Amino acid sequence: MIANATNNMKRAAKKVRKKRQAKPAKAYVLEWFHSNTLHSSQFEDIDRLVELKEQQKLKISVGIPTLNEEENVANVISTIKTALYEKKALVDEIAIIDSGSEDNTVAVAEKAGAQVIESERHLREFGAFYGKGENLWKSLHVLRGDIICWIDADIKNIHPKYVYGLVGPLLQKKRIAYARGFYRRPILYKGKIISYGGGRTTEIGIRPFLNLYYPELTGFIQPLCGQAAGRRNILEKVPFFVGYGVEIGHLIDISQKFGLNRMVQVDLDEVEHSPQETVALGRQAFSILQVLATRLGEKPKASLLKDFNTIFKFPEIRESEGQKFEYFLNEKEIVERERPPICSVYDYKLKKRLDNDLLSKLADFLRDTKRRHKFQ
Repeated sequence: MIANATNNMKRAAKKVRKKRQAKPAKAYVLEWFHSNTLHSSQFEDIDRLVELKEQQKLKISVGIPTLNEEENVANVISTIKTALYEKKALVDEIAIIDSGSEDNTVAVAEKAGAQVIESERHLREFGAFYGKGENLWKSLHVLRGDIICWIDADIKNIHPKYVYGLVGPLLQKKRIAYARGFYRRPILYKGKIISYGGGRTTEIGIRPFLNLYYPELTGFIQPLCGQAAGRRNILEKVPFFVGYGVEIGHLIDISQKFGLNRMVQVDLDEVEHSPQETVALGRQAFSILQVLATRLGEKPKASLLKDFNTIFKFPEIRESEGQKFEYFLNEKEIVERERPPICSVYDYKLKKRLDNDLLSKLADFLRDTKRRHKFQ
């Protein structure tokens, strides 16, 4: 009897756990969006971050993937080095991971004081691919940090907050394992600068796909943003796609393996960098869609193409005069319903038969005669 009671209690506890785990499908996304959307200004007390880093005995590495970035890479390196390596000891090493640049990127980076990691020279037994994801994967092999922060080399208005804003959440809360940045691109509309969320590739190609099959990730304002930081003990346990799909792959894999609640997104304010041409964005989207197709292929096949989400969630950034930016996660139900071939509809078939009878043909003849007479 005691054994039966114990088993009943275990089954009841299991049901409660299942109910709790069912929450993320809908309400949890909105809850996550409001609690895990942060701003870089929350972490601008760098002395406090250095203190937390030393207390936890952590090292922080900054990796900058490059390919022909001689024009701006020194700006990125010197800004981070001066503020966070020389003046404040938040960063322990700065390195570029180069994909075989044909310009002076390597020489410029060395002169600016960064370590140079030539991607193709490492882990040679696995071959060499040319792509951003390949560089990030190789950087884990070479960099020594317990926290790795990746920053793009083409950011013209680079600021130390691009680093402290991303590593700050990981230092302040041990449960946070991964931080993804987002920012606003200044866009001129009717003579006024407006703010925009995710970029062309995201809003047209990727966000609709996430809404269909990965609604838990729809709270990310810029799921393809290249600025991110993660704990080594998490990053070393997930695969890296070698190209542009590395960012979306990380969101899917880290959320599924470790939980969405261990991820945050951080507002880095505005960014200035060179926009890509539409043709290049097409190639980028093609690469990312391959990643999504790969992960979908691992799902159960029976329900894959018919059981999808119909609630479209989209982040919205609002600005009121004199107020800070506010973030909202809006939603709208969008359902593409299907009509049968009209030849199978009874009313249509009946009308078609009537249109073909003698009276109908006579009426058409009279209308046509009257029309021709009118135009003559």
